[in-house]
Formats: sequence, C-alpha cells, structure tokens
Amino acid sequence: MGFPEVDPQPDFPAIEQRVLDRWREQDVFARQLELRADGPLFRFYEGPPTANGRPGVHHVESRAFKDIFPRYRAMKGYRVPRKAGWDCHGLPVELEIERELGLARKQDIEDYGIEAFNARCRESVTRYVGDWERLTERIGFWVDLSDAYWTMSTDYVESVWWSLKQLWDNDLIYQGHRVVPYCPRCGTALSDHEVALGYDTATDPSVYVRFPVLDGALAEEGADLLVWTTTPWTLISNTAVAVGEGIRYVLARDADGHRAVVVAADLVESALGEGAQVLRDVPVDELVGLHYRGPFDYAQPDEPHGAWRTVLTGDFVSTDSGTGIVHLAPAFGEDDMRVARAAGLPIVNPVDLEGRFDERVAPWTGQFVKDADPSIVEALREAGLLHRAGTYEHTYPFCWRCKTPLLYYAKPSWYIRTTAIRDKLLAENAKVDWHPEHIRDGRYGDWLSNNVDWSLSRERYWGTPLPLWRCEGCGDVEAIGSRAELGARAGRDLSELDPHRPYVDDVTIPCGSCEGTKRRVPEVIDAWYDSGSMPFAQWGYPHKAGSEELFAERFPADYICEAIDQTRGWFYSLMAVSTLLFDANSYRTVVCLGHIVDAEGKKMSKSLGNILDPWEILDSRGADALRWLLLTDGSPWVARRVGPEAVDEVIRKFLLTLWNTQNFFLTYARIEGWTPAASAAPPVADRPVMDRWVLSELHRTVTTVDQALDAYDSTTAGRAIAAFVDDLSNWYVRRSRQRFWRTRDDLDRADMEAAFSTLHECLVTVAALLAPFTPFVADHLWQALVTSVDEGAPDSVHLADFPRPAPGLADERLAMAMRAARQITELGRRARNEARIGVRQPLARAAITLPEADRAGWDLVAGVVAEELNVKALELASADASSSALTFSSS
Repeated sequence: MGFPEVDPQPDFPAIEQRVLDRWREQDVFARQLELRADGPLFRFYEGPPTANGRPGVHHVESRAFKDIFPRYRAMKGYRVPRKAGWDCHGLPVELEIERELGLARKQDIEDYGIEAFNARCRESVTRYVGDWERLTERIGFWVDLSDAYWTMSTDYVESVWWSLKQLWDNDLIYQGHRVVPYCPRCGTALSDHEVALGYDTATDPSVYVRFPVLDGALAEEGADLLVWTTTPWTLISNTAVAVGEGIRYVLARDADGHRAVVVAADLVESALGEGAQVLRDVPVDELVGLHYRGPFDYAQPDEPHGAWRTVLTGDFVSTDSGTGIVHLAPAFGEDDMRVARAAGLPIVNPVDLEGRFDERVAPWTGQFVKDADPSIVEALREAGLLHRAGTYEHTYPFCWRCKTPLLYYAKPSWYIRTTAIRDKLLAENAKVDWHPEHIRDGRYGDWLSNNVDWSLSRERYWGTPLPLWRCEGCGDVEAIGSRAELGARAGRDLSELDPHRPYVDDVTIPCGSCEGTKRRVPEVIDAWYDSGSMPFAQWGYPHKAGSEELFAERFPADYICEAIDQTRGWFYSLMAVSTLLFDANSYRTVVCLGHIVDAEGKKMSKSLGNILDPWEILDSRGADALRWLLLTDGSPWVARRVGPEAVDEVIRKFLLTLWNTQNFFLTYARIEGWTPAASAAPPVADRPVMDRWVLSELHRTVTTVDQALDAYDSTTAGRAIAAFVDDLSNWYVRRSRQRFWRTRDDLDRADMEAAFSTLHECLVTVAALLAPFTPFVADHLWQALVTSVDEGAPDSVHLADFPRPAPGLADERLAMAMRAARQITELGRRARNEARIGVRQPLARAAITLPEADRAGWDLVAGVVAEELNVKALELASADASSSALTFSSS
C-alpha cells in the first residue's frame, strides 16, 4: 500500500462523481446507520418538499443544512435515521394542473371532473421526484429516499383522519360563520398563517367620502360625516359607521368653503388640508345613534331605516390615519362583523364567491370588485359625495400561491380552536432552541401571542378530505377516524377505498339520531395540517402495525430546519398539531434559513421564474464548493446572493488551497517513501516549534469546530476550519518546506519524520472536520491519506469518528508567541518594501518592541522571525510599549 499520485488540476465534479459511485457501491449511508445502531438516538424530521416542479439552487441550501448536523452527530456516535418525505396535497398542485389544462375557475374543474382532475394532481406530484432524488444524491444529502413518506398515501391520510377525530371528540373543531381571508381565484378561505406568507406592497384608491347626516343638530347645520377607505367597492355594502369613544371630534370646514364635516380633531389638517376651520367640538354622545344617507342603495335590506346606517362605537377606531370615522361593511371586515352582530345590523353581501358583484349591483354586475373601484369613485364624484381621491401605498395580503388580492369575506368555515391552547403553545415555544434566538420571543413569539383559531377547511379538491359526515335531516355531525371505522358505519368493506375525492364523497352512513343519511361535508383540509402531522402520520400512526413504537421512539425531533418564512408555515403547523394532540411540541431545535435571492435581491421561487438551475453549478464546479458557500458564508438566516462567481471564490480561496497542501504532502511522501505505519517521528514535545505550534492550532480548531457544530453554528465552525487551512498552507508549510525534501543525516531524518507526521495528522484531521461540510472532498482526502496506507482504517471518513481535541497539545503560550511573531514578520516585510530592500538581502539586526502580554514565549519563536526576515540578530527592546514595533539596522 502507498499514497496515490497527485492530481495537480482537480476536476471537482468528476472527483465527486467517483466518490458518489463508491458510496453507492459500498452502501456507505446504510453502513453508517448500522455502525451507530447502538448509539444514542438523534431525531431529525424532514420538511417535505412538493415535487411538482424541478428543484432550484435555493433548495440546495435547506438540504445542505439538513445534512450537516445529522452527519456531524453520526460521526459523534449517534444513531441518526433520516426519513425522506414528499408533500403532495394543496393549492400549489391544483394551480399547476389548472395552468396545464387551461382552467380558470373552480367551475371549470367541476366540468372537467374531480376524478380526472385529482388523477392529474396525483401524477404531477410524482413527476419530478426523480429530479429531486438525483439532486439530493448529487449534493450529498443523506436521507432515506427508499422509505419516504407521502402525504397522499392512504396510511398518511388515515392517520390525519385519526388526529382530526381526536380534535373533534375534544370539542376542538367547530364550524363558524365569520369574515375570513378568502381567495376569489382559488375559491377558498386561507388560514391566518397562510395569509402571513403573501403580504406584498399594493397601491389602492384612497378616498374621502361624505355621508350626509339625516337627523339631530348636525343635520340642521348641513353637516356630513367624513369617512376614509382604500376599498371603495365595500361602500356598496355599508350599513353603519363607527367612532371611537376616547376620540375628540370636531365640525370643520376646508379652506375652499365646502360643506362642513365631522372629523377627528387630530386629523383635521391631513383630511381637509391647510387652512381648515374648526367650527365646534362634536361630543361622541351627539354622534352615536345618528343616521346618515349612505353612498349607494344597491342590495340594501328591507328593514326599517332605523335599523341600519347609524353611528356606533368601535374599540378598533383610531386616529393613526383616515378621519377617525370608519365605515362598516360587515360582510367584508372582521371588526365590522363583530360590531354589526352586537348591534343587530343587517349583513349586505352582493359579491359572489369569485369576487364579482351580483345582479343586485346593476352598474357593476359580473365585475371583479377591485376592478370596479375606479368607476365607483367616479360615481361618488358625480353624486357630490367625493371629498377627495388619491392613491395609497401599503402592504396588502395576496394569495401566497396564485398572487390574487385576498378579500375579507363572510362565509362558513371549519376551525380548530388553537386559541384554546395559546398559553401552552407559548410555554412550549419557550423551550425551543431557536437559531437565531430572537425569533423565539420576536417574530414567532409575537405570532403565537396573537394566535387565532386555525381556519382548517378548503373548498377545493386535491387534499385530505375533512372526515366529517353531516346528517341531511337533523344536521348531526360525526367524525370518522379510519377507513375501517367508515366501513363499519357504512355497512360495507371499504378497505380498498381511495380516501380522496370523489370516491370518499360517495360513501354515506346512517344517522344515529334520526332516520336520515349522513354525507361527508364537501371540504378538504388545509395542506399545512398535512405537513404538521408528519411526526405521527409518517408512520401511519396509530393504525399501522409498529407505528406506535416508532412514533414513541422518534418523537420529538432533536433538529429541524427550513427557511425563515416557515415560522408561520411548517414550524407553526408542527407545533400546533402536536400540542393539540399530545400536549407537547414536536421539535427541540430549529435553524431558520434566509432566502437565496437573485441578482435584484428577490427571493428565488418557481412562481417568479427566477430560479437558478443548480445543475449549472454542480456540473461545472461541484457540490462541495456550493455547500461550503451556503454553510459558511455569513449567518444562515441572512438572505444571500448565490451564483457562479461566489462559488468560484470558494474554490480559489479554500478548496484549491487545501488541495495544493494535500498534493505537496503526497508528492514528497511518495518521493521519500514515508508512511504513517513506518514513521519514526519523535514525540510532539520533542518536535520543532513549528510542529508544536501547528498541532496546538489544530486541536484548538477541533475544539472550536466541535463546540460550534454542537451548537448548530456552521458559520463559526467553517470559518475556523478555513482559517486553519490557510495557516497550514501559508505559514506552516511555507516555513517548513525544506524539511520535506533535503538530503539529511540521521538528525535531519528525524526532523523530516516529524514534519511528515505533523502535516499528515493535520490533513487527516481536517478531512474529518470537513466531512459534514464537504462530504465528497473530505472522503477523497480520506482515501488518499488514510485508506491508501492503512488497511484497518474505516474505508470512508463518514464511518470514522469525529475528531476529539487533545488538550495536552494545546499550548496557549506558544500560540500567543506565534501570533506576535507573525505580526512582527508582517511589520518587517512592510518595512523592507517601504525601504525597497528585498528579503534576500540579509540585515545585521532588528530591534523589536513588544507589549508585555506578547513577550511570553518569545524565545520559542525568535528564530522563526529572524529566518523569515533574513536578519542575523534580533534585539528585544523595553516592555513598556502599547503596541508592537520593529526597526531594522544594517550595521
């Protein structure tokens, strides 16, 4: 056995492919699991991607971070099973199929046929699984793809049904009629955490509208109520206005002398402009109960006039903007609905489920409400009710998938009472090790503190059907937890039933409360509930044999990782579902990742069409360079631009430095015939100072890397490795080069043995430190430096133990002295350059000034400095200096 020949011009993609082939041939991943079978368990949960589109380079980031810490834990002796998963249900899949089929409305799906449509959805989520698997393997993400869970599988769906039945039985699911965020394009309500994913900047109308007062002193004075809105289309449904009890109101007139209006005193100038005249105060008591003439009479109720278009009070009214008077359209506002119900006001909703005005609103029948805004504003102007119009830029919620502006719309939906466990969620969150830490009490903690009930139902097709059957006669509702239970209630064998629509919709059961028949409610569930159920549903819990044992063993996760937007996505659904069911959170540590952005700083996403094809980088530069960039280039949660230039920088500055150091060692080890087995190197304590220093730095680096990875800090760990590799190449090897090749007598031979042994130990340890970061290059180094000369060594670095620090080698006195020596050396080079005296010209002496703190151990490194600066004698000046200095003398 012997060291291999060097490869002076490394082709990293080709090298990585050879390593990958060997991993496949030797089944290294499975062997690692087997090797650690008796070790303590480290639990990892894979957040499932949806494979209905090809992966982009931004997916490499999350998969690299999902890989590094499990790899590290495995090398530390842990058993780390890693089960892959695929997200299958939901709007993303449906929208993709709608685009393929040219469908624009939900009715188009009904006409096409739910069975055929869902079949296309099922096919689409498997369409690119091969691409995802190929990328996963190519970037070195070790995860068990052969035993992946699928959220559309029957076992998974039945497990979700079981969970929903538990919630139903515990009175945690209910149907409510309330104002919900609603996508008119997709035809379904969204949960609060989905809404949070879709906010964007929008420019909407900003209109100040006059509502003439009809009774009281204000009517006699010819006054109007002045209201402000950015949704003119909701004025058609106005039934009341609200004022704030603690707000001071005045009657004022603008400088142009228009009719006087009632407005909050603090907003007179912003609403009426400079020069506005305040005529008198208007007490809130004078306003409450007044009636006014509304801007439109379309679709208005038949109730007596006194029942609506009146002034009420609302605790949500403020003077932050507008006029301090809020118009209420209860069908389209949560606060509006609450106040309207308390006051017994009618609910006016002339808008259909596609967001279009119905036949009661003749001028705009069939028009999308927001498209009608301009002409509604003109109608107000023509009626003499428009005080002022402009535009208003603000953040507005859009459907996070189809980008349609959401409407707040009154409709019935099914909810989970997550507010009932708000305190428990906050308590569980306090136990989580968040990275970055501020998310615990900041972004995520605030979210939990303002938690609302989870809008569970979706009026869609491709999803887990909501397992509730309602009686057509008496309305009794029953939850079903499995196909076996459904079959028993239906009186037939349903063991082969596909639990998706439309098949499950055909199953009816007799009502136990009357003679009626129960049919399944039409909704499917929020796909985020599917994703959040993975801790138990991935095993088919509790129906599948062995699932209870597996769940008990693998719950909760020690580590999860996704992009930071999942604080209101998967991170929330995981915590909410498990806390609802098991009174405990499902993860202990979470790393939040920033987004990979394009050249303009926009988040890369399939919907924006700005995805960078990862294969462009993998095929030309390799996976390890990309992984290293993603894992070490700044805090993981900061948005980063990734492109070929940045990867090239990694190769040039880091990988090639390491490669060239390895090649230097291999070249001269082969020439001299040195091998570790035949080494006669003296003990470390007897080796030259450069050897003792670099081994001290090596084991200090091992300590830093080990502690950082244990704390999920890949940036600190990676930078420590990079700094050591730079020191190894540009200081140790450069200062020690001649020890590897000169002809030597017996004394020199011992010195050479020490050099080879030292550099070999450094390179082998670096290979093991790098294994979680750059698994291909690390294993290639291991093959070249270890298995080529040691038959008894693990045949992969990933089957080796992670390096352990050797405290006995740490020499802080020497480390401080060498830092001072390098600083002095740098000062000396600079002084020679300024004096234009080349380093080859010897100088007689140099006077060195060092602070007291840097003088310890100077005797150990003085010779290194003298040789580096080509100075015959060094003189150490007084110790009362505040900083280091150096002066040359040629005499």
